[in-house]
Amino acid sequence: MAELDVDQIRWTSADTDLMPDDGTRYEVVEGELFMTRAPDFRHQDVCGAIYFELTAWSRMSGLGQAILGPGVVFDEYSAVIPDVVWISSERLANSVDAAGHLTGAPELVVEVLSAGGENERRDREAKLKLYSLRGVQEYWIADWRLRQIETYRRERGQLRLQGTLFTNDELTSPLLAGFACLGARLFG
Repeated sequence: MAELDVDQIRWTSADTDLMPDDGTRYEVVEGELFMTRAPDFRHQDVCGAIYFELTAWSRMSGLGQAILGPGVVFDEYSAVIPDVVWISSERLANSVDAAGHLTGAPELVVEVLSAGGENERRDREAKLKLYSLRGVQEYWIADWRLRQIETYRRERGQLRLQGTLFTNDELTSPLLAGFACLGARLFG
């Protein structure tokens, strides 16, 4: 009997539904399974600060909505849980399935790095590629340890690094007209 090669398994979103409810976060990116435990409280604090700033701007502008930790199911082989997203009202109206998951790309996705090489590879490589292929317009990777945010924007069909912002820099976005936030407000 041939041995099963775990590296050749192509995981699906249905497979993650069968995983135990033990506090582990399961995500599938192009058929590859990623598992993470509950994040550090400082990670969650940065997620909350980014969500707060995006929500305050969204309420003032009326253009869309920030969502904390939504399920985004692109297809059966790619189902992820970004830390924060911002999605326009128009796109949101056409991108929610019966289970309440987003099925289309939000305009902005934010990931806050968790410790560990596998977690960084997931956010900096696998998810960057996925979000680029699926039409995300902007991607922010926040690192609470280094107190910085890398911003990626869609350029010629791909998400490309635009810059790295630190606590004294102002975070702005062409997607979010009038949005501005000093980095220090995100890293408390």
